Amino acid sequence: MEERRKRRKLNIKLPVRGHGRYVFTDKKHPEKGVLSAALGLISVVTICLAVFKSYENGGQAEPRYGVAVMFCLLYSIAGLVLGIMSRMEKDIFRLFPNLGIILNVLSLIWVGLLLYFSVL
Repeated sequence: MEERRKRRKLNIKLPVRGHGRYVFTDKKHPEKGVLSAALGLISVVTICLAVFKSYENGGQAEPRYGVAVMFCLLYSIAGLVLGIMSRMEKDIFRLFPNLGIILNVLSLIWVGLLLYFSVL
């Protein structure tokens, strides 16, 4: 009899997602994290377009492409700050803050490399 009770106590079933099972949570996607990811995506796409248009122009960058990249620098700094702030919140899904931090750091590195190689 006692062995059955021990077996019951050790019989642990893990929750399986499927028909008839729901997983409820209080977590949410933070607004700052979503905004951070959006700013990072805008920044990366704009830098890609500026580099591509400069390549199409024979390597001569027009001043408007430089201004666009400088705005991307500001967007990336703001997005990085927002991503770090949202990452510090509790009970959140971490997808958008992590994505925002990664995209914004990538954008900052790319702008830094563009500025470094333009001086050479």
